[in-house]
Amino acid sequence: MDTLLYIIVLAGTFSMMEGLTWCTHKFVMHGFLWYLHKDHHQVEPGFFEKNDLFAFIFAVPSFLLIYFGTYDHIWWMQAIGFGIMLYGLAYFLVHDVIIHQRFKWFTKSNNTYVRAIRWAHKMHHKHLGKKDGESFGFLFVHKKYMDKVRRDKKLMAGSKKVEYAPEAE
Repeated sequence: MDTLLYIIVLAGTFSMMEGLTWCTHKFVMHGFLWYLHKDHHQVEPGFFEKNDLFAFIFAVPSFLLIYFGTYDHIWWMQAIGFGIMLYGLAYFLVHDVIIHQRFKWFTKSNNTYVRAIRWAHKMHHKHLGKKDGESFGFLFVHKKYMDKVRRDKKLMAGSKKVEYAPEAE
């Protein structure tokens, strides 16, 4: 098996997961499985949400692809499984750690991407129901959110200018 081809399949799977996740989020989570996703938009007390079950739902195909790809020596199946798993890890880090700060690891980031993904997700969560949503992606940030954050950063930089006038001696 060619290592480069394995990496290409893994990276391609990771990339395609954003589109698949967008569709799943818009049409499944905000559709017929809204009862599992609802508590993510209408927060209830407690650390865990019914929405967390999606992590297990999405882990099943990844696990099965890795297991059978390894057991049956089908490298591309294993690569797809690991691509899905890596996307799940990235999703966890971006969505649960950076955006919702369920774990207090990156709480004060001023990074443009981090601020834009937080803003995009905030716009998604302003809709409490399953209809009329926006920004269903997880890792890709639409240009309008990046532009908004860049404008805000420029305004903040302009307002932080402090004039220095040393005392005359």
